Amino acid sequence: MLVKIYGSAVFGVEATTITVEVNVSLGVGYYLVGLPDNAIKESNYRIASALEANGYKIPGKRITINLAPADMRKEGAAYDLPIAVGILAASGQIKSDDITEYLIMGELSLDGGLQPIRGALPIAVQAAKEGFKKFILPIQNAEEAAVVEGLEVYGVSNISEVIDHFDGKLTLKALKVDLKEVFYRNTDRFEHDFAEVKGQESIKRCMEIAASGGHNIILIGPPGSGKTMLAKRLPGILPPMTLEEALETTKIHSVAGRIEKSGLMGQRPFRSPHHTISDVALVGGGTYPQPGEISLSHNGVLFLDELPEFKRSVLEVMRQPLEDREVTISRAKFSVTYPSSFMLVASMNPSPSGYFNDPDAPVVSSPTEMQRYLGKISGPLLDRIDIHIEVNPVPFEKLSDNSRGECSADIRKRVVAAREIQRSRFEEIPGLHYNAQMNTRQIRHFCALDDESKQLLKKAMQRLNLSARAYDRILKVARTIADLDNHKEITALHIGEAIQYRSLDRDGWLG
Repeated sequence: MLVKIYGSAVFGVEATTITVEVNVSLGVGYYLVGLPDNAIKESNYRIASALEANGYKIPGKRITINLAPADMRKEGAAYDLPIAVGILAASGQIKSDDITEYLIMGELSLDGGLQPIRGALPIAVQAAKEGFKKFILPIQNAEEAAVVEGLEVYGVSNISEVIDHFDGKLTLKALKVDLKEVFYRNTDRFEHDFAEVKGQESIKRCMEIAASGGHNIILIGPPGSGKTMLAKRLPGILPPMTLEEALETTKIHSVAGRIEKSGLMGQRPFRSPHHTISDVALVGGGTYPQPGEISLSHNGVLFLDELPEFKRSVLEVMRQPLEDREVTISRAKFSVTYPSSFMLVASMNPSPSGYFNDPDAPVVSSPTEMQRYLGKISGPLLDRIDIHIEVNPVPFEKLSDNSRGECSADIRKRVVAAREIQRSRFEEIPGLHYNAQMNTRQIRHFCALDDESKQLLKKAMQRLNLSARAYDRILKVARTIADLDNHKEITALHIGEAIQYRSLDRDGWLG
């Protein structure tokens, strides 16, 4: 008897429906075809044990299983449940009258328990698009999938529940969630607040500008000056995620298997990989491609502490994603694209010792050591960072002051107001939401300068020997500063402040 069960495969952040065809006929043998990986090939052992533990068995007949389309690579143990249900239905051990109405996925334990799967959200989104009304999956993934409207999601903890459901002995209850309630339940929970930061008012201003325009920023300062502390507080002043952004971000984390029981991410991600990270771990990839740190930072912040300590090859692979806001991983027979629209926040010491130009420093680096240290960061990468700012140590008087500074919530209000100005400005341009996303043509249109501003910028370009890309960065930052001041036009004052935020372009830094 031939039975068809429907499952799904995830490529990148999108899912493709897979038909699990199971045929039980006369003879002896177990044949699994359709480009399965080793995890799927081993499924017969897990399935046999799970069925036996629940009073069923794999029939002693010829069993042929095809995962269609047969020319598409399948991976992972999430096909255990659809294959097991298909074998039971094809051998007449359970009823199969309405089995094609369901999409079924789940990894089996030896006792029949179900383990969570990856990619439940993109699978549910695709199932709803293709007209499926019911989705059976492990209970750990149920809330994640249930945020998709128009799809009944049944979370189960053991294969026995699925068997009893199709046999009419048990009626599974669909999980109902309020999408907006789940979304807002997970927002505005921030561990760190700018009110706890002593002094550093100019750096707070820079962070506010960066958050308002979505600009990449690098903090340069000696050890203990507060670079990491400031970076960790940046997510608290970023605008709240929209529902669309939350779904995009959750899909990526779902594919990577990093979703908690809450189901939908309501906070912007903050990723801080160690400097020993590899190229693949940062941008994504592998034999079976998975999203890397830059994609897990989508719609959030990627913080690279001690930037020169990262391998230069690792830093260079970020150049294209920083520009295109997506990363494409190509293999011989396929390619996948992951979104990677993130804010890059980097920090670094000004020298190997950390005390460049400090007369009281215990260790002074030689010019050769300085050149080798700073040479790890290429000019083209720095050009893609809009704001360079020096962070100086906080004096004792500020550290001992018990008064609290301005809280993140107040700063966030100004950031949200500036983002709203940008949203209105770019509402006719698809995919453009904030100033950092502007291309060269859009910069020329939205960042027009008066004569005074042009002369000031011309002098800065000549004195600092800035590149064309740095010129564009200054205009973008100036546009954001004007938005924070609620100015329609960019003035020389805005240009002057934006020029100050190019510390690494000054003489004495990178040669």
